Amino acid sequence: MLRGGFPEPCLNAQVDRCLWFAGYVQTYLERDVRDLAQVADLGVFSRFMMLLGARSGSVINMADIGRDVGVTSPTAKRWLSVLEVSQIVYLLPPYYRNYGKRIRRSPKRYLLDPGLATFLLGLHTRESVLQGPSIGALAETAVVSEWVKACRQRGEQPGLYYWQSNTQAEVDLIIEWEGRLYGIEVKSTATPPPGHADGLACWMALSGPTAHGALACQIDRPVPLGQGIKAIPWYVGWFAG
Repeated sequence: MLRGGFPEPCLNAQVDRCLWFAGYVQTYLERDVRDLAQVADLGVFSRFMMLLGARSGSVINMADIGRDVGVTSPTAKRWLSVLEVSQIVYLLPPYYRNYGKRIRRSPKRYLLDPGLATFLLGLHTRESVLQGPSIGALAETAVVSEWVKACRQRGEQPGLYYWQSNTQAEVDLIIEWEGRLYGIEVKSTATPPPGHADGLACWMALSGPTAHGALACQIDRPVPLGQGIKAIPWYVGWFAG
């Protein structure tokens, strides 16, 4: 979550992570993306990026975020569109097949690189990430971004979604793969209680026998949680085999 997935800071421990991301923000986000998005005020655009980092993994109301940074909703939408095309931001659509009107229909928005997210949030140490209030959203961002990259590496269009009912039951990530559905709920805990799987159980009951569920969290090996659901380490793609 600190070094992200860009090759240089990710693979080379000698690279100063703060200097690298500072240079990336300055040379790419503040120059190239700024030109594409027709940004007149760099300070306002920087606040926009920081808010996207702070709200990664949430359904963002563009009118609200525009008001928070001091721009109109159409301007905020244009900036977001440029960031999406530039592969900085990813929009995760809702899964709604056969579920009628019981679901949320707006996409969630993620920064595709968790290292960029932590940098924009001013988090520069392991402790500030793991013990800070953003750990849940950052963990979700890391898991979703890795699945997006894994699908694209295979040359596939990501069959990735999230689900939330009108009663707030939620599954952070749904993967549609070879005719089956796999739901992942992401938690930052190292001691997951069975109640953390309630949203998965609700979704699996609606989805039928082709649906499988797992809770991704800070554990070292898979453990059962009941209801056909198991807890797995964040980094495990448990159905890959």
